[in-house]
Amino acid sequence: MVRRRLFPLAGAALVLAVAFLIRAIADGPVEQYSGTALYASLIYAGVFVLRPATHPILAGVVAILFCWLVEFFQLTGIPAALPAARLVLGARFDRTDMAWYPVGVVPLVVAHLAIRARRGSGGGRGSPGARPPG
Repeated sequence: MVRRRLFPLAGAALVLAVAFLIRAIADGPVEQYSGTALYASLIYAGVFVLRPATHPILAGVVAILFCWLVEFFQLTGIPAALPAARLVLGARFDRTDMAWYPVGVVPLVVAHLAIRARRGSGGGRGSPGARPPG
C-alpha cells in the first residue's frame, strides 16, 4: 500500500516544484492562474495519496469540488482572518479561480485514463489478455 502512495506523492512534489519555479520566474496573470490550476492538480494527487484505488474520474470530481468549496469558504472571511489558513486556503474569493481549477484537473484525469487504458490493453503483466508465466 505504501508503494501505491509513492507515485502520487512524487506527483505532488513535482506539481509543487513547477509552482515554485513559475512563481520565481513569472509574475502577474501567469503566476496567478497557473498557481490556481496547480493547486487543483495538487489536490488531485492528494486524493490518490489518501485513497490510491480511487477511479480517476471520481478523483477529478472530488478535487474540483474540494477546490470550489475552499473558494466559497473564502466568502466567510475565516481564511483571511487566520494566517495559517490564508496560506493554504487563500484569502479572498475570485470567481475566475472557479474556471481554472478544472484546467488543473481535467488534463490529469484524461492522462490517467489513457494510461490505465493502455495498461489494460497492452498485453503486459496483469492485463486481461496476458498469459500467466510458465
